[in-house]
Amino acid sequence: MTTTLRPEGPETPTTAGGRTRRWQIRANGRPVGALRTTSVPRGNQLWGEIAELEVHEGRGRGRGTIGALAAEEVLRGWGCSRVDVDVPESAQAARGLAATLGYTERMRNMAKRLTVAPELPTGAVARRIGPEDFPGWLAEAKQGYLRDLRASGLSERQARAKSDADHVHLLPQGADTPGVALRRLYGDGPDPLGALWLALRVRDLPDGSPLAWVMVVEVAEAHRGHGHGRTLMLLAERECLAAGVHDLGLNVFTGNEVAIRLYDSLGYRVTNRVYGKPLI
Repeated sequence: MTTTLRPEGPETPTTAGGRTRRWQIRANGRPVGALRTTSVPRGNQLWGEIAELEVHEGRGRGRGTIGALAAEEVLRGWGCSRVDVDVPESAQAARGLAATLGYTERMRNMAKRLTVAPELPTGAVARRIGPEDFPGWLAEAKQGYLRDLRASGLSERQARAKSDADHVHLLPQGADTPGVALRRLYGDGPDPLGALWLALRVRDLPDGSPLAWVMVVEVAEAHRGHGHGRTLMLLAERECLAAGVHDLGLNVFTGNEVAIRLYDSLGYRVTNRVYGKPLI
């Protein structure tokens, strides 16, 4: 039996400057599943994504495996240097397939439904990061992001390309970017204890309500281990509810066990896991 990919529709450009195409998985010429390949520019590189993978006939016969391997060849042909797959937490079979094909878990998406604005600890004060403070904060945020990207398995070149591209895309107007909350946390002293970057509407949920996203929570090195990360997360929840947003999500890199324990304790639950591997 021969399993192949056939285009289901035309290749189309993406708003980010990449390309995407939906494919049929065919066994002896008969459609048995489908998937989508997408290339995403990251600085001077292209990253690939495999999404919407489904096998609706003949599961357990390796058709998903062959489809995914064929999709990787498509992405190589498009010039992608690595590939990521985003797997829902409930899709255990897909997680097993990713592991079989040599993908490793890089990060997790977690989310929480917000109802009541939490109180901040006594003495905790949040101040906006304005244009005068933005360059210094951005340099610190980039360094932290680079460390996390490298720890998740990216090369130095890949990490820098992704970091530069993401910050330009997500903060096009710096501190004045609409829909963004940039805050520093202070206590009794003059030095900031940490910082928060919150996007108040990254997308809409199926019911049309907005989903906010924690982009960065960073505690100053000299002040770690004193619960300030928890305070910053409580601040994020307060900012969301003040803006009328009741759903908050975040990414956490798999190796950051301290952060994962914090988010678990605050009621965040895993919704998706991101797996990746190099293509060259």
